[in-house]
Amino acid sequence: MATLSEVAQIAGVTTATVSNVLRNPDKVKPSTAKRVKAAIAATGYRPNLMARALSEGKSSMVAIVLPNIINPYYPEFVRIAERVARQRKYFLMVCNTDEQTEIGRAYIKQIAGTLADGVLVLHTGISTSEILELKGGRRSPIVLASEETVVFPDTIPHVVVDFRLAGLIAGRHLLELGHRRIGVIVGQGCDGIQHLRREGFRDALAEAGMSLEEKDVRYILDSVSGGQQGALSLLDADPDLTAIFATNDLLAYGATQALADAGVRVPDDVSIIGITDIQLAQDMRPALTTVALNIEDVARASINLLLDMIEDPEHQPTLVRIPDPRLMVRASTGCVRRKKRLVSA
Repeated sequence: MATLSEVAQIAGVTTATVSNVLRNPDKVKPSTAKRVKAAIAATGYRPNLMARALSEGKSSMVAIVLPNIINPYYPEFVRIAERVARQRKYFLMVCNTDEQTEIGRAYIKQIAGTLADGVLVLHTGISTSEILELKGGRRSPIVLASEETVVFPDTIPHVVVDFRLAGLIAGRHLLELGHRRIGVIVGQGCDGIQHLRREGFRDALAEAGMSLEEKDVRYILDSVSGGQQGALSLLDADPDLTAIFATNDLLAYGATQALADAGVRVPDDVSIIGITDIQLAQDMRPALTTVALNIEDVARASINLLLDMIEDPEHQPTLVRIPDPRLMVRASTGCVRRKKRLVSA
């Protein structure tokens, strides 16, 4: 592979001039720049980004640390964040922790301010105080996005989703359809139980003069299989259940599969609603009624905030709120039909 010195020798200029053509072309005469670009094309020279990062203290690389790339939410988030970063002349590095907080700690400690100019953190289960400790004295910014439990220190900016409102919207929808025997599946990831969504659902029941009984709630790992297990457990406990609220779409998808395998029709026998509005919610059959968390808005706001902080260290907001969640009514919910005796698998 050609070196910077070889390009400079062919073009008859200094290595500094070649560097300026690559990074600050306005500082170079057009005729000189043309000669240098011809030499670059002839040699196939490519800049050594790592060497540049070490010499300049800037990598043009940002990192996103996430818990589980298999969960459809995260590829959708990354696709949007990567597009925004690319438009702003940054590369995006994806760091998957496999829902192991120790891996997340290692990533933050090793890449913040070294391989990456800034880090976007999603759902790692690492506290803000520990993130600050892992970051050390390095100036590279860190942004937390859509954490389940939010603490608002002045030192780490958050992009915040109103999860409680999402649960409230889901509960109101089922109640408006006449459902009163409702089971709840609450997801749990490495950053904890999705309790705000559950509390919002509890608020909706309270508005209708009802209460959420713990016997009607299943706390389960945030996965398709978790949704399957939760739905079957709820049906076994109450065969006359008419609706299930799942705190995210992946759980709702699993619940729908389990009901189909058990010969239970959705929504004729049991309605199902989730939260998030991943692409799968639209593609599954029946299409899933859900509460959209505005993934695109969250991703855009998060990556733009991180890049703004990299480019302007004085830009230090502590809280960015995303537009309110929205109900997306599809085919998986309907009015209560005549009571049927359901048989679980």
